[in-house]
Amino acid sequence: MSASPEYPTDPQALTDADWRERLSAAEFRVLRQAGTEAPFVGEYTDTTTEGVYRCRACGAELFRSDSKFASSCGWPSFFTPLAGDAVIERRDNTLGMERTEILCATCHSHLGHVFAGEGYPTPTDLRYCINSISLTLDEAEA
Repeated sequence: MSASPEYPTDPQALTDADWRERLSAAEFRVLRQAGTEAPFVGEYTDTTTEGVYRCRACGAELFRSDSKFASSCGWPSFFTPLAGDAVIERRDNTLGMERTEILCATCHSHLGHVFAGEGYPTPTDLRYCINSISLTLDEAEA
């Protein structure tokens, strides 16, 4: 990935002030402050368009549409990231729950959480529950 005004060369070197200039207030709250967007309102919740989902903050490739599935949970759901090193998993004990937070491995922005053992008919039995606002979709060429 090359640097552009939209995507930084070294996103981990950016300060909160830099991120505030690059992201909208809602994007900053979710991506940089580990917020959560409301369920069933995100741009990609029900999208079935083919393509690659990227981190909205840095442009890193995260998920492919062929791993997206309808979970009816209110957020886009994927059963696996694009590659094992595309995301970082981190223990999250906020809100009185034990969860696994998912971060972009390139810029360490908050994406959502991963859940296991929920019984979805997917190859991994995992649900990567991702905030739409954390993503952009590069549509596949027809």
